[in-house]
Amino acid sequence: MTSEFKSSPTRIDKRFAKLREEDRAGFVAFITAADPDIETCFEIMRGLPEAGADVIELGMPFTDPMADGPAIQAASIRALEAGGSMKVTLDLVRRFRELDTETPIVLMGYYNPVYHYGVDAFLKDATTAGVDGLIIVDLPPEEDEELCLPARAAGVNFIRLATPTTDEARLPTVLQNTSGFLYYVAIAGITGTASANTSDLKAAIDALRKSTHLPIAVGFGINTPENAAEIGQFADAVVVGSALVQCIADHLAAGKASEAGLAKGVHDKVRALASAAHQSRASVGVLGSST
Repeated sequence: MTSEFKSSPTRIDKRFAKLREEDRAGFVAFITAADPDIETCFEIMRGLPEAGADVIELGMPFTDPMADGPAIQAASIRALEAGGSMKVTLDLVRRFRELDTETPIVLMGYYNPVYHYGVDAFLKDATTAGVDGLIIVDLPPEEDEELCLPARAAGVNFIRLATPTTDEARLPTVLQNTSGFLYYVAIAGITGTASANTSDLKAAIDALRKSTHLPIAVGFGINTPENAAEIGQFADAVVVGSALVQCIADHLAAGKASEAGLAKGVHDKVRALASAAHQSRASVGVLGSST
């Protein structure tokens, strides 16, 4: 079993402990900060826990989101055009924390905006705002001194990605300073472009559990309640992003862009997906079907 970073329990640790006690899969909802605008984003964000989100991933808007498919790329563009920035992202977290002190918030994105903000200033402002974890998809373990280790020292979980191409030789390096949970990328590709194969995923997660005690969340390619229910039977959490930001885009395209109406549409989508994940282990299903 690979050694991993241990620290005082964070909101993320406590949430996954609660899910484990209840023997249910968690649901992680991704949205992009300031998408489609700052106030509508906040309305969406504040309603996610009631709709069933156990963890919120808040995307940091960026001009070149390399790992993301068309839906999340478009969300970043909308957010930037609406005035999205790192300051706005952290302010959304701060406002959310005035209403909710328990739901974990993870910032997900790329190192460039953090670097330009300044690592020390970013970590100070992020912890003050109430950020619990970071997923920085373009910082490999070899660069841990850049942000991972300072984040760890600040009490912020640094969550790493494992992929279908992460082999046994590479995995210990990936896990070394990872905390909170391990994010398993279900497909070899960008977000929102393919569906995950359940039988392959279960085998991959079973293999990962031999090397880590961390909770394992599965994301990329999960876009229906059926997907969520299947994957929730063996993953610790199901992550959905592209389907939610596409819901925002669909409402905008249909002219249903009022703050309340759009937020309700996203919350309804989350409610269906989260309910499927939460109830997955009580359902009778056959693992291994391809979606």
